[in-house]
Amino acid sequence: MSKFSKEQILTMANENNVKFVRLQFSDIFGVLKNVAITVKQLEKALDNELMFDGSSIEGFVRIEESDMYLRPDLDSWVIFPWHSSEGAVARLICDIYTPEGKPFEGDPRFILRRAIAEAAEMGYSMNVGPEAEFFLFHTDESGRPTLETHDKASYFDLTPVDLGENARRDMVLALEDMGFEIEASHHEVAFGQHEIDFKYADALTTADNIQTFKFIVRTIAQRHGLHATFMAKPIFGINGSGMHINQSLFNDGKNAFYDPKGKLELSEDCYYYIGGLMKHARAIAAITNPTVNSYKRLVPGYEAPVYIAWSAQNRSPLIRIPAKRGASTRVEMRNPDPSCNPYLAIAVMLKAGLDGIKNKISPPKAVNQNIYIMTPEEKADLGIGSLPGSLVEALEELKNDQVIQCALGKHAYSRFMEAKQLEWNDFRTKVTPWEIEQYLTKF
Repeated sequence: MSKFSKEQILTMANENNVKFVRLQFSDIFGVLKNVAITVKQLEKALDNELMFDGSSIEGFVRIEESDMYLRPDLDSWVIFPWHSSEGAVARLICDIYTPEGKPFEGDPRFILRRAIAEAAEMGYSMNVGPEAEFFLFHTDESGRPTLETHDKASYFDLTPVDLGENARRDMVLALEDMGFEIEASHHEVAFGQHEIDFKYADALTTADNIQTFKFIVRTIAQRHGLHATFMAKPIFGINGSGMHINQSLFNDGKNAFYDPKGKLELSEDCYYYIGGLMKHARAIAAITNPTVNSYKRLVPGYEAPVYIAWSAQNRSPLIRIPAKRGASTRVEMRNPDPSCNPYLAIAVMLKAGLDGIKNKISPPKAVNQNIYIMTPEEKADLGIGSLPGSLVEALEELKNDQVIQCALGKHAYSRFMEAKQLEWNDFRTKVTPWEIEQYLTKF
């Protein structure tokens, strides 16, 4: 049952002097889009009568198939916690439909809904909790972002010098005003790097929340004269930004990953789910780490999870099982970064985990030693593989993984691959400052 009815939304819009409503949706790369309407058009939007040009959105459709309908999710109604002299602005997240009244198969939200439906057929629901990191940088006189960080603080420091702490506090307050339950907020390892953690929710709500979170963080940062970026690795030589994804399945209201009698108090379903994630990890990386820059973060030496292993004791493997048990039992996938499309990322991880359960894919033994200090021979002896080292390598893995392709669907898979191959080709043909410095005078 929806939290709000059409009539309730119209009443709240009137009572709160809402003047504009943003109808939001995401393109295939997770870039947030919106169609802004005046409040006079709100009823029409709530009746699913508003159209937009889908051919203008990356990864959607060709120009001859351009008409698309926006169907607002009434549960996503929220009023932004800032006002102007003209009145308030509200938001509705939308699903994309074709003129024939069918869900658009390239809509990232639909792709996640489809994976959730598959889990439901197997008797499961999915909960997800993200840990998204980001950098705050100064802007120049023209408002363009620089790579100058706003502080010189490090992990968990109490008083980051300058604007960081104030900006992060205002981000937390704005998020709470929009209904987020903030669990933690702290400075991260690198200069200018931060993390704000919010409470887990069902898979679709969490994906929506990640998109809203990124929008709010950027908006508040701008109001402090800062630029917030969720780019995976903006600065060489320091840690990049990750977005660890904590995930669990529930069955009849009980955590399906918890078994008080199982080894490590984990159920067979949990072990099979881990096995599925590990089997498909290299293909999943194309979605969870979707940019050329993502693989500048996934290198040894910066606490990045590059090794395909699991453990309940240490953080060097790709997959970690946090200590809490009972209803809090969960699997943490550590390689995703916040540049990913959260709908697609959660969908492919869920699909991989379900494949593990369906086919009883047992994971290898846990690796409880620090993989970062192992020799190549030691890793080989334990059968520890690595994630792809580049975007093009990840795309090759995706080409050969039918399960992950199925999670995306034919339309999204083909559009994603086409765009990412163009991105790689554009990158590999560019001459970088590093090459000029290394070769210009040498040869």
